[in-house]
Amino acid sequence: MASPRDLLLFDGRTLRVHDSADAHSPADAFTVLWHHGSPQTGALLEPLVVAAAARGIRLLAYGRPSYGGSTGQRGRSVASAAADVVQLADQLGLDRFAVMGASGGGPHALACAALLPERVSATACLASLAPLQADGLDWFDGMASDGESLRAAMVGRAAREEYELTAEFDPESFVDRDYAALAGTWASLGIDVGLASAAGTEGLVDDDLAFVQPWSFSVSDIVTPVLYAQGGRDRVVPPAHATWLLQNTPEAELWLRPRDGHIAVLDACAVAMDWLREHSADF
Repeated sequence: MASPRDLLLFDGRTLRVHDSADAHSPADAFTVLWHHGSPQTGALLEPLVVAAAARGIRLLAYGRPSYGGSTGQRGRSVASAAADVVQLADQLGLDRFAVMGASGGGPHALACAALLPERVSATACLASLAPLQADGLDWFDGMASDGESLRAAMVGRAAREEYELTAEFDPESFVDRDYAALAGTWASLGIDVGLASAAGTEGLVDDDLAFVQPWSFSVSDIVTPVLYAQGGRDRVVPPAHATWLLQNTPEAELWLRPRDGHIAVLDACAVAMDWLREHSADF
């Protein structure tokens, strides 16, 4: 696997990019761009790399601003991800690619699908939030700790930063299958979250502020196929979010995994890669 590289953007920021391209997934292979959760570094996680290599898929990922060595960008929106991805794709010579995101990465993957229809062939989102302004959705219903961090973000940056000073993980956020996943297949995720958290909270705060503001695009405008995968016992992003997204995205389908929580649903990533290839008309 190639070493991480920093791409220089038009505004002087850098994005730290991770690329699986090697003999098993050459640069001209079917490519999936991964959008990481909140907080993570953007590094490629072992289960994703293994699944991609088994399928001959080139897997890319990058740290969103303030994560994993990427320059910060205060005031960014969810839609800002699409502008960064265009520059990433141009510099890497990518014409078409699929996108995939989990948890906090889901909205950013959807931004690329909505705003870059000429580049994004298909999209897969696991445990993705819906927009706060989603009509008919009780957005906080079923969230662990009643979504306290996101409620603080609604008040503004100062309130969200103050909340972070005393924030503690609510063990009720995860179910038994989540803890088993973190102890087994997805142990690398827990390690990466720890690394991202140790590096500071700016990326996480900026993510939450972006989530509760208008996203500056609508999922109803997405013209390429979208897959939603959702754990039926998810206490971080309740299943109603996936239902709303399904109902409001034109070319979408939903895989509901009734016994999974927020982490265990990631076991669907490997077959989601198969789905992305099957639904990418260019490949």
